[in-house]
Amino acid sequence: MSRKGRFGKASVRDADVAGRTVLVRADLNVPLAGCRVGDDTRIRAALPTIELLLERGARVVLCSHLGRPRGRDPELSMAPVATRLGELLGTDVGLAPGVAGDDVAAAVGRLRAGRVLLLENTRWEPGEKENDPALAAALAALADVYVNDAFGAAHRAHASTEGVAHLLPAYAGLLLEREVRELTSVLADPERPLVVVLGGAKVTDKVGVIDRFLEIADRILIGGAMCFSFFRAQGRRTGDSLVEEDGIGPARRALERAAEGDCELELPVDLVLGASFSADADPVATEGVDVPDGMVGLDIGPRSAARYAEAIAAAGTVFWNGPMGAFELAPFAAGTRAVADAVAAADATTIVGGGDSAAALAEFGLADRVGWLSTGGGASLELIEGKPLPGVEALLDAGEE
Repeated sequence: MSRKGRFGKASVRDADVAGRTVLVRADLNVPLAGCRVGDDTRIRAALPTIELLLERGARVVLCSHLGRPRGRDPELSMAPVATRLGELLGTDVGLAPGVAGDDVAAAVGRLRAGRVLLLENTRWEPGEKENDPALAAALAALADVYVNDAFGAAHRAHASTEGVAHLLPAYAGLLLEREVRELTSVLADPERPLVVVLGGAKVTDKVGVIDRFLEIADRILIGGAMCFSFFRAQGRRTGDSLVEEDGIGPARRALERAAEGDCELELPVDLVLGASFSADADPVATEGVDVPDGMVGLDIGPRSAARYAEAIAAAGTVFWNGPMGAFELAPFAAGTRAVADAVAAADATTIVGGGDSAAALAEFGLADRVGWLSTGGGASLELIEGKPLPGVEALLDAGEE
């Protein structure tokens, strides 16, 4: 099942691109394995927009960041990305010598219709993260039309995601458009019951999301290390578990709001502990949730996993963001695996908010069994929270094109 939310921005489907040069901001920030791409998921996600533009006779100039380089770092060159993209498209993809400048402009000028050129790592330029107007203008000078398809970077006001969009006719790519539609469908008119599963380490990263879902969800299921901030708010023992001290106050307020409202906020009823954060630690199941000194909570327990799986199975809509424990450590992966299995098997609209949840689904071989797997962890949370995304806000409104 799937319901689509609203999207009020102009789509690349409606752009006049034949014979024109189109600058596409994609999210090609992929892991590298030496000189090759280690995981091409994000490159594959960018293909539909690129292929649409090529079919319509555009000259496509792609740009993206890769990692967190300090200056012109050759180890974070886009060269492996260009190679893999060319393999997937079945055509050569040229690599520009930089991000902007005369040599880049000359390379773009030589580009023929129906061909692709990839610019170098946008973060090689110090003006990228600063949203430098000069860099935005240099990027805009390369093209006639701008398309943002980088949902994973749309919450950043950078030169290639926001600045350039004010200087060219700016459209949403197919991936960005669908991301917004899928994620806002959770908020707009979800099938009931709406069950939200939130994990990870920090309450403060998700306090706005928790507040939003307390207003509209039927059940919120909490797991991961963030549950220990809630337990501390209740006065429980947390032993040596990871506790975000700044998250205790927000956790207490969330519990108070839940007690006064219609949304059930549920915490684990049992845990799996270890003597240390290590794959060699022996898992110790608890009857309750108090953690003795010298022990670390590393997963929700089997009774909690069964309760959460049951809630997911009965849902009409499921939104999941964040693992239930240290799933990267085999002895402590069972809680996250139980949630992943339940989401994959649910007869419901299922949306997974990227990040570690996506990594868990991939590890368990379940990534293709959910309704929508977002490419943007931080962006998906900010959109759910109701924050404007600069890379989306800067695009033309629908009907303006």
